[in-house]
Amino acid sequence: MSEEQPIAEALKKAIESSGMSIKALSRETGVVRQSMMHFMRGSRTLRLDIADKLAAYFKLTVGPATKPKRKGK
Repeated sequence: MSEEQPIAEALKKAIESSGMSIKALSRETGVVRQSMMHFMRGSRTLRLDIADKLAAYFKLTVGPATKPKRKGK
C-alpha cells in the first residue's frame, strides 16, 4: 500500500482489481465465499485473521501511521 488508505479499502481494491471471481478467490485463499461477499457489499467487516489471509495473498503490507501535524508547531 503506497498511498495511505484504510485497510478495508485496500483489500476491496485488491479484490476488485484482481479480476478473480469471489468463488475462485475463496478457493485460492481458503476464505469463506460468503464472508467475502458480505465484505464486498459492505454489509459486514472482516475478522482480523481473514483480513490477514487476504492481505498476505495480495502481498499488502501495513506501515506505521503518520500523525497529522498540529497547528502552531
